[in-house]
Amino acid sequence: MYLIRDIYYCKPGKVRPMVEKFTAMSKLSEKVGMPKMRIMTDMCAERYWTIVSEMEVESLKAFEEMMVAPPGGSAEDMKEFEKIMAGYHDLVDHGKREIYKIEG
Repeated sequence: MYLIRDIYYCKPGKVRPMVEKFTAMSKLSEKVGMPKMRIMTDMCAERYWTIVSEMEVESLKAFEEMMVAPPGGSAEDMKEFEKIMAGYHDLVDHGKREIYKIEG
């Protein structure tokens, strides 16, 4: 099992719109069979305006396949993903992904 953690450093004042996008994306992701996503904002972080999303996956292969085509996603669902995440680059300064193997 692996923990996939995406960390986004938002532009000042852009955390709330990004949280709204991630919340909508999380609901749609679960609908199409992706793992439940946890969405967090910083209380005390290296940088202000930080958003972290996490999900657990069985394998890195499963994660790669999910990024290409979600398991139960239709063409309509993919269009909805695009609609939800439209313009998110305007909200983010930069980000990174961390992948951890869950040992216990």
